[in-house]
Amino acid sequence: MTAPRPRPEVLEISPYIGGESTIPGINRTIKLSSNEGAFGVPPDAQAAFVAMAGQLHRYPDGSAHDLRRAIGAKFGLDPERIVCGAGSDDILYQLCLAYGGPGTEIIMSAHGFSIYQIAGTYSGASVLKTPERNLTADVDAMLAAVSPATRILFLANPNNPTGSMLAHDEVVRLRAGLPPDVLLVLDAAYAEYVTHPDYDAGVKLVDAGDNTVMTRTFSKIFGLGGMRIGWAYAPPAVIDVLNRVRGPFNVSIAAQAAAIAALNQPGWIEASRAHNSEYRAILTTRLRQAGIKVWPSEGNFVLAEFTGPDQAAAANAFLRARGLIVRMVGGYGLPHCLRITVGTAEEVGLVADALDAFMATQNV
Repeated sequence: MTAPRPRPEVLEISPYIGGESTIPGINRTIKLSSNEGAFGVPPDAQAAFVAMAGQLHRYPDGSAHDLRRAIGAKFGLDPERIVCGAGSDDILYQLCLAYGGPGTEIIMSAHGFSIYQIAGTYSGASVLKTPERNLTADVDAMLAAVSPATRILFLANPNNPTGSMLAHDEVVRLRAGLPPDVLLVLDAAYAEYVTHPDYDAGVKLVDAGDNTVMTRTFSKIFGLGGMRIGWAYAPPAVIDVLNRVRGPFNVSIAAQAAAIAALNQPGWIEASRAHNSEYRAILTTRLRQAGIKVWPSEGNFVLAEFTGPDQAAAANAFLRARGLIVRMVGGYGLPHCLRITVGTAEEVGLVADALDAFMATQNV
């Protein structure tokens, strides 16, 4: 007798490992490992979540009609060209399953978000990783990888975990160089944090044709990572496909209510963005003064580079002993780096002080 067997490619997938939240034996921990919003949950979103307690026996609106209208109003988009999911990961999976599959290829950059590889492999597609320049997606390398089997190209912009960003003109060049039947998916999970003048989250390219999708999330600046809410803005034909394959009730009734309230929380995005810009710069400066290389970032995190994997592991252990949890990124091919979320002013100071003390031990 033999046990049921999955498709062989499924067993090639390395499970996604999220950022840790606790450290055994440490009472007070500070989590800077998952790029969660520094200010937590918007007050109005908390109230909306609590208000739904008596409605949890009801199925949610499967079309997320009110949430799509709220997103459209906030960002000036047509609600009919928006689809919502249980986090943007949900939508990325559905895109791979709908447009990928056996015999197809999916392209991503070498240090791109790991879900692209997981979801693409799950669909049966071959996932190709292209070289980067200075930890930034290389448009020419991506275009060179395109073949008749290419169906999707994923670009996280800004990218996680490197924090790098492609300017709008470069993304336009990428789209222009792709065959029209290749779907360009612009993952803009960190869009609300970007202040760079040459950035566009993807709206312009989605509006310009029929072959580009922009995905967004409520997990970062809106502080709702635990609720699992994401969305995509796409051409009508792609929206039609996603509505055919997504789960019929994929965003809970409480999540929809909380997301609508978060969108309408006065000043939330502006205050969060301003804090992030200020304290990302402070953290970057402090770490560089300590002798650590820090890569430029447009997200709510920085990528700190050490002399090698051993020093990065030692720095991580040093931080953990002090209750500070950051993210090792060996799974992204960066074993010599740590990704550090920009937290509150206090949290930024604590992690900077700790790494300053660690580097002092390295120079003895």
